[in-house]
Amino acid sequence: MIGESIEPMGCCVTEGVLSQQLRENGAVFAPKFDGSGLITAVVVDAASGAVLVVAYMNAEALAATLAIGKVHFWSRSRERLWMKGETSGHILQVEEVRVDCDQDALLIRAVPAGPTCHTGAESCFYRQVVVRDGEAVLTGTQT
Repeated sequence: MIGESIEPMGCCVTEGVLSQQLRENGAVFAPKFDGSGLITAVVVDAASGAVLVVAYMNAEALAATLAIGKVHFWSRSRERLWMKGETSGHILQVEEVRVDCDQDALLIRAVPAGPTCHTGAESCFYRQVVVRDGEAVLTGTQT
């Protein structure tokens, strides 16, 4: 269960090779981090299903997320672990973590404690790309 154990380095199998069959159908959690040691994490609102944020986790961020039950990411620009909402208080409380078929992306259902985007928007995806007169433009407001 998420948040029951605070054993940050014991979240998952990160070494060794699983067969495709075991990776896709087995019970071993063995996320495939990219060459930079990161995995994509898509966070959605547990109630509405709306996409809130897409960011990256390294093994430490994933382990902290699973151990504490609050979403953590690896900041590529600051090169450090951070808990979403650590300064604003708008944390993302984990309800469920899913992994895709080949274990190289995560889907996290979470309960937001306020706006998720640093702009103050509920979601980081508050604008839509539309084509007008052959040109892509952005529409939408922060919601």
